[in-house]
Amino acid sequence: MTHTPEERLTALTLALPKISKPAGNLLGYKIDRGLVYVSGQLPLEDGVAKYFGRVGDTVSQETAYEAAKLAALNVISQLSMATNQDLSLIDELIKVCGFVSCTADFTNISAVINGASDLFVEVFGERGTHSRFAIGVAALPRGVPVEIEVIARLRDVQ
Repeated sequence: MTHTPEERLTALTLALPKISKPAGNLLGYKIDRGLVYVSGQLPLEDGVAKYFGRVGDTVSQETAYEAAKLAALNVISQLSMATNQDLSLIDELIKVCGFVSCTADFTNISAVINGASDLFVEVFGERGTHSRFAIGVAALPRGVPVEIEVIARLRDVQ
């Protein structure tokens, strides 16, 4: 059985995407009093958007689920940067915020954001369980279907 988040990523044959500089006057993450606030992450592969469109229109629920997983993988990249590449320093995920660009009649928003939640639990185990909200919106940056942000707690390291 694999134990560290990095070992779980390898077992899942996942590599962390390279993080590009945020578009705007913001940080990819900010640490405050042991909490890591990760800015909204898009479904990017090494800085390039992989998915485009609105769920219920040009994007299927299944494709949006995969987009949410990729956005979550970008969150994990940010957490890796915040911990100097030691994801074992993440004590737990506290909150996941999920945004889905969708048509007004698409209501299965939670099922899309499950892509992120499922990946977090696969990578972090019990420490990846979290509270969450998932909302539908009219549009997201770069025309992507999903955006994920996270609050995580760092382990107390003596």
